[in-house]
Amino acid sequence: MTDILKTLANRCGIADAYHDIWGGQHLTSTYTRQALLAAMHFAPAAIADAPATLLRELDAAEWQHPLPPVCVVRSGAAIGIPLLLPAQDCTQGWHWRVAQETGESFTANFTPADLLRLDAQDNLLRCQLDLPPIAALGYHRLHVTSVDGKTSLTMPLIVVPQQCHQPAAIRAGGRIWGLTLQLYGVRSLRNWGIGDFTDLSELLALTAAAGGDLVGVNPLHALFPDNPAHISPYSPSQRCFVNVLYLDVEAVPEFSTCAAAQRRRASADFQKHLQDLRDSELVDYVAVARAKFEILEILFGYFLAGRNARTEAFATWRTAQGEELERHARFAALQDHFRAIDQNIWGWPAWPEEYRSPDAPAVAAFATQHAAAVSYHAWLQWLADAQLAAAVQRAEQSGMAVGLYQDLAVGANPSGAEVWNWQAVFAANAHAGAPPDEINLMGQDWGLPPFVPHRLRDAAYAPLIDILRANMKHAGALRIDHVMGLMRMFWVPANIPATEGTYVLYPFEDILGIVALESQRNQCLVIGEDLGTVPEGFRPRLAECGVLSYHPLLFERYPDGNFRLPADMPQQALVAAGTHDLPTLRGFWSGADLDIRATLQLFPSEELRQRLVTERDWDRGRLLWALEQEHLLPEGTSKLAAEMPELSAEAVQAIHAYLARSPAQIMVVQPEDILGVLEQPNLPGTLEDQHPNWQRKLPLPIEGWPSLASYNALIAAVHTARKD
Repeated sequence: MTDILKTLANRCGIADAYHDIWGGQHLTSTYTRQALLAAMHFAPAAIADAPATLLRELDAAEWQHPLPPVCVVRSGAAIGIPLLLPAQDCTQGWHWRVAQETGESFTANFTPADLLRLDAQDNLLRCQLDLPPIAALGYHRLHVTSVDGKTSLTMPLIVVPQQCHQPAAIRAGGRIWGLTLQLYGVRSLRNWGIGDFTDLSELLALTAAAGGDLVGVNPLHALFPDNPAHISPYSPSQRCFVNVLYLDVEAVPEFSTCAAAQRRRASADFQKHLQDLRDSELVDYVAVARAKFEILEILFGYFLAGRNARTEAFATWRTAQGEELERHARFAALQDHFRAIDQNIWGWPAWPEEYRSPDAPAVAAFATQHAAAVSYHAWLQWLADAQLAAAVQRAEQSGMAVGLYQDLAVGANPSGAEVWNWQAVFAANAHAGAPPDEINLMGQDWGLPPFVPHRLRDAAYAPLIDILRANMKHAGALRIDHVMGLMRMFWVPANIPATEGTYVLYPFEDILGIVALESQRNQCLVIGEDLGTVPEGFRPRLAECGVLSYHPLLFERYPDGNFRLPADMPQQALVAAGTHDLPTLRGFWSGADLDIRATLQLFPSEELRQRLVTERDWDRGRLLWALEQEHLLPEGTSKLAAEMPELSAEAVQAIHAYLARSPAQIMVVQPEDILGVLEQPNLPGTLEDQHPNWQRKLPLPIEGWPSLASYNALIAAVHTARKD
């Protein structure tokens, strides 16, 4: 029975073992196989008692479908599609037709008995239907019909490019630079205590004026308006829509003519509240939400009362967004409804049973009875889409080569709208994570359900396509978090240590092709965050497809531990001093990140802490050595790290000039390093009640950046080095 279970698991992509970062092998246990199969929606009783029956059912299912659920092919490549027909039908005439997105089609007649025979069973014959290569990219359909008209079959046929889009500015050795930041943490003299889309517009213009070509932001995905205390941008409700807390309320067109909203905004208590929000050291999400939603609700009532071009534009836009928007708006309205009844009811698994499916009659009835509430959440998305588009348009008008650089989270919260919408395609009671490494000896469980590979393919990749399309829509570049998930994802069954997880394989070539197709269609560069345990051959394949690799300075090392010199850094890459999950340059130099981990007792052993403290001492010296090799060590700076207790602004500038000299196509700068911030935005391995992740604000409003000497000096140094 164990062998049969193993075979069943393999059929579903579940690996027999994984290797940790030290090369140690961890065999997949029987419990893990059973738990992951159950997470893939197989009946637990059948997994435990009758895996052979499940295996036979899988085999039988392959003989029940005349065509595959989808076929993904490269443009111009030969196409061979398995076609399953009753043997008695194979001698008669058939014809196939490929209907392209454009409405054009081409067709031919064939006799199945004359085709290459692949397999046979009982009275069924599987043969290979060869189609001519198709050059036109897109989402086409194959129709196969018997001449007598009694049988008609159809299948999505997705034709994808060989490579992702790359803008002209980085081809043939071009090198550009930009900023990357946490939008929520941006201060301005006018925002309401959280960075917003108007701030983003100003940052794009500011960066363009300095010669930069992109501004990167944290994931902008929709969170939970009913629960603003849930703040992680990497645990969203829905990745196809936007976090409406980033709305600039005063930029909503209705605000300029709505007297009630203006009176409330101008009131003394509201103005004091806004000033308190701006002055706070951390983003107070709950208070920000209270202020913004109070005015937005007034504006929505005002909007509904009018009948003009704006209401018609909203109706047109809403219709164009289709079912995905309606389901998202219904989810948000339902969540508001149930939370008003009981604050402990959070997320669709906690709703009454009759509302747990988006297709349920109760959900449709609710949408009818609470039409205004559903419309409100659709309206918020309309406003957000318009403000984000306006910011991007400003970047385009400024001549930026890339413009907005978005971030795609690896998954969605299990209680949110995305999983509710596609729950049959997501795993149940299993999460994505990572195997053990030096910092996380017990591995990681991110709490995000992954896609079930075979169910994703059965859905013709529709959920993935929707997500890519939505996030590339306004982006000139998209960073795919944990890009290894395109090939394999580390699954962890619920309620067991992450060390007991294992990898699950995905149809990599299909998924990579779809990423390339959406990249080309949206003219969006793709950057793969490939940090961690990377499969052999994975990075070269991404490079072939035109995906940029991700290279923070802290990981750019020679085998002896020294920092890689700029000339030896890769070209098809994005380089940076750090990321939101890594220490700032000031924090790295002082060891503040190690001190915080020690205070929070995050080190599994004192031995590991001491080793990392010692390595950090060496790294300070290595960094000074690297700067010296490039003749970038600031004048008067000692070569001994011990004689530099604080990292000077000149040294920070030199480090960025060092990175800017690399052949990497893109370099990004974090404002935290320009402004000398000590703490990093997120400290991995900590919870919200342990550490203020995703809450820290930058110390200086963006209006003050252009007059800051350190900002101007660093930006000038980077721009000069990038253009040389």
